[in-house]
Amino acid sequence: MVGDAHKEIAPHLTSALLIAHPKTGPYDYFMRSAAPRLAIELMPSPVESATDIERVIDTVARVPSSGFAELPDSATILHRDLIIDLVARHRLPAVYGLRVFARSGGLISYDTDPVDLFGRSASYVDRILRGDKPADLPVQMPVKYETVLNLKTAKALGLEIPSTILARADEVIE
Repeated sequence: MVGDAHKEIAPHLTSALLIAHPKTGPYDYFMRSAAPRLAIELMPSPVESATDIERVIDTVARVPSSGFAELPDSATILHRDLIIDLVARHRLPAVYGLRVFARSGGLISYDTDPVDLFGRSASYVDRILRGDKPADLPVQMPVKYETVLNLKTAKALGLEIPSTILARADEVIE
């Protein structure tokens, strides 16, 4: 969905800045999945500080047909407001990995559903309390995701949001 939303909202997009902390950012997963299929060149840029974030966003803003993708980690969460402000200032179409970004003024987020995650974890707590060893339990991957779309931001960026995106959004901020 992340890359798909980029292409649907900004079909001209050919590259996207991807930022995350170098020690905690999950670059490999995203790079191997959506980008090649959508013909988007990802520009992974490790960031650890506000200065790093400003530098890489200012740099990508000069690249024609570029966008922005955020992967949730300590650096991006800590500097959320700065990221949203810089991306808006440079009028970059952006997809975020946490709903709090869209609720704080970012364009669109694609995030796991916390209610589903916590609800499914209850069965693990029950199994452990009944004697199962935690090491014997399989890892549970998220299965439910939610899209939050900020129409106010889309209008400010001059972006026309396709009806397909509006129909798939779990939350629309107007």
